[in-house]
Amino acid sequence: MPKLYYQGHGSYRLTTNDGRVIYVDPYAGDGYDKPADIVLVTHQHGDHNQVQLVTQKSNCRVITNEEALAGGKHNTFDVGDIHIEAVEAKNPLHSPKECVGFIIIINGVSMYCSGDTSKTTLMESFASRKLDWAIFCGDGKYNMAPKEAAECARIVGAKHNIIVHVAPGKLFDRAKAEEWDAPNKVIVEPGEEIEL
Repeated sequence: MPKLYYQGHGSYRLTTNDGRVIYVDPYAGDGYDKPADIVLVTHQHGDHNQVQLVTQKSNCRVITNEEALAGGKHNTFDVGDIHIEAVEAKNPLHSPKECVGFIIIINGVSMYCSGDTSKTTLMESFASRKLDWAIFCGDGKYNMAPKEAAECARIVGAKHNIIVHVAPGKLFDRAKAEEWDAPNKVIVEPGEEIEL
């Protein structure tokens, strides 16, 4: 099974069955020493784009919001058998012209990574995809509040839901995560790795 290591804030690392490594929004926590095959950046705010923290393989593919939105559309990338699809992300502090989320498929496991967003109309189309995992932001300051993030989890309908980016200035807030009223909730602490 592929694995997710939560670094804290909106940062996490995915590892495939054969050891390939994907970092999403590097910024917080530790665990950047595993050489990256892919680095994904949802937008250029400083708490999501610290690519220099990541040890990169010589052929590492860095896909930022700029590549994801090249040509004025949401682009799709296949890096070997890893599928990455940019999707809409937006809220009053995050322009849809500068921000994305991602749907990632590794080892047959599908995951929605929201980036910094509020509810979008596109989320309604995700339910038919029967995603395995969804990761939502939910701090209520720079992003949607936990109540809206729980509503999004119900709309997306993934088998498992994780909340991140819940406490600006801190890696995580366990109490806020426990209060999050989403179905099929899985709480992951910074420094914890889970099988997907």
